[in-house]
Amino acid sequence: MPVVAAIKPGFYKDSVALMRVAQSIAGRRGIARATLVMGTPANKAVLEQAGLLEENLVAAQPGDLLIVVEGATQAEIDEALQDAERLLVTGDATVHAPGAGEIVSRSLAMALAGDAPATLAQISVPGPYAAAEALKALKRGLHVFLFSDNVPLEQEIALKRLAAARHLLVMGSDCGTAILGGVPLGFANAVRRGVIGLTGASGTGIQHVSTLIHQAGEGVSHAIGTGSRDVLAEVGAATMREAMALLAADRDTHVVVIVSKPPAKPVAEGVLADAARVGKPVVVLFLGASGPKSGRNLTVVSTLEDAATAAVALARGNAYQPSASVLDGTATLPAELTMLAPSQRYVRGLYAGGTFCTEAQVVLRSAGVIAWSNAPIDKAHRIPEHAPSVSHCMIDMGAGEFTVGRPHPMIDQSARAERLVAEARDPETALVMFDVVLGYGAHADPAGALAPAIREARATALRGGRHLILVAFACGTEEDPQRRSAQAKALREAGVNVVSTSTAAARLAASVVAARSVSVNP
Repeated sequence: MPVVAAIKPGFYKDSVALMRVAQSIAGRRGIARATLVMGTPANKAVLEQAGLLEENLVAAQPGDLLIVVEGATQAEIDEALQDAERLLVTGDATVHAPGAGEIVSRSLAMALAGDAPATLAQISVPGPYAAAEALKALKRGLHVFLFSDNVPLEQEIALKRLAAARHLLVMGSDCGTAILGGVPLGFANAVRRGVIGLTGASGTGIQHVSTLIHQAGEGVSHAIGTGSRDVLAEVGAATMREAMALLAADRDTHVVVIVSKPPAKPVAEGVLADAARVGKPVVVLFLGASGPKSGRNLTVVSTLEDAATAAVALARGNAYQPSASVLDGTATLPAELTMLAPSQRYVRGLYAGGTFCTEAQVVLRSAGVIAWSNAPIDKAHRIPEHAPSVSHCMIDMGAGEFTVGRPHPMIDQSARAERLVAEARDPETALVMFDVVLGYGAHADPAGALAPAIREARATALRGGRHLILVAFACGTEEDPQRRSAQAKALREAGVNVVSTSTAAARLAASVVAARSVSVNP
């Protein structure tokens, strides 16, 4: 197929806006791939790996917009490029176009010169420039939500040291989720205000825990993302520790929840020491880490479901009891198990949220099941990029290898649709589980977008004389634009077993593995 690449010099849009435009033109007839990225060295390297770095893109600068379209015919590509140009210039539902008489601020100074007081700067500029803008904001006494990625680690460290000295937050870099005083930033969900405050280096982890808290009838005071690198030894959880201090001082926050993949050991020790001094109940989830037992004001849990359960119990003044996953919508599962062919032994996970991929491995491991992954909790069980699944396998579809030239799977379901059908072709696949992430910025109808692939996967297995078990959960609320109940209904109608949480999905998969071990090896 022909590929056409274009450059718009000095034309910046943030990554969410670019993903939306890419999704729009990728859906046109005859278009195989469409990508819109800023011309950073990292983005150009990704394009090169995908074979999309055309000669005219090599000299692009970080502030230049790169548009690459692959299609069946030149005419279809030209039409797609014209459509992209229109969306970029005029805007659509997700790309803001200023109204009549509206003055758009072109700098931080212009924004602060207005009448409205500001306490936070949301920064989404190319990574090489992001630290400079964040520094300006910090010097003006503003908290920073740093959506930008590709920020050099040493610059993030310097920003967070300055922020800590001024008791300010630097959420990021590459921070995807926050809710501050009821205002969502990045990818977040519609949840009620309440007395539970969250912080963590896990965007989808914060999303899932906050939505489960909402579903249980409680609410969120603040949810402070830190960026995934915050828990590295070099960074020292600077933002997480500052967030805990702010939540400790916040009169509207009665319970604090920490959600993260395992921090470096000395970092974890420092975070737990700070948590013990918060003066409020603190729920701690370091996914996959072996840590101290609960004590004093700390409640240490091992799953996202239990993080929410513990937070809700403590907010109500009750004792925490580990949750029992609600396996709603799985009444047909026993019958489905009898329909599996002898070759079907393995479970596969296809996740948009990296935290869900991690948790699935943790839950399976606790049941004695080792899973391979492109994002393994044990590096010895890593599969190569783009490799087919082996044995039990959990795949993070949001990893860079799957987002080259495509939007993130929270926005675009096409990569997962392809992988789902591929898993169905494997005669050893017994079960495939996946997440459907709702909320602001996510796909308008992810279940609907996946439904054709779900039906095709089931038909593919059937043609091979097999039955395929499908399990999913929706991370979201009834108040999200996509409506959680509507998404669950669409999944069930497509033949999917729908459970309430990521933890429940993983536990269900573990039970299928156990059942197959008995039936295949009596």
